[in-house]
Amino acid sequence: MRADAARNLERVLSTGARMLADDPSVTIAAIAAAAGVDRRTVYRRFASREELMAAVYGARYDAVEEAVAAARLREAPVAVALHRYVEGIVAVNRKWPVETSRMLREETLRERRNRLIEEVDAFLRRATEEGLLRSDLPPGWVATILPPLMEQAADDLPELSAAQAADVVVDTLLRGAGAPQSR
Repeated sequence: MRADAARNLERVLSTGARMLADDPSVTIAAIAAAAGVDRRTVYRRFASREELMAAVYGARYDAVEEAVAAARLREAPVAVALHRYVEGIVAVNRKWPVETSRMLREETLRERRNRLIEEVDAFLRRATEEGLLRSDLPPGWVATILPPLMEQAADDLPELSAAQAADVVVDTLLRGAGAPQSR
């Protein structure tokens, strides 16, 4: 793919992600206009709105997979890996804010999502075994609360870099929101 075509595709997909997050019924023509490309260019690449949506969701999963790989969840020290993971996912949530659960009926995306969940769950078990996370919490609790924390940080802390937002998320996860108790 030519460099300009690749840039146009990237613009269409990232613009589509933002617009679909705001309005799931947005048209291809509106996405093309907002991305600054001719709608015929988009229609040549995507035969239908569903194909464009699938490509947006696929691009989001590509970015999540890259963030998980960069975090080195299996080999990095758990505190380092946790911060890298949160920072990467906050950045993904900012660039690709579209909710992917709508596409989970598509088997390939569902399989990709399940592999990512398994990898993060294994990391969270390791973090618990190594003492970073409490072992007395209900099973799966941290895996349940971490994604919404990352989504909120991506959405509600735009003045912070992804790394700074990760600091807030990790601190909230590890220390909670309660004031320290005096002894």
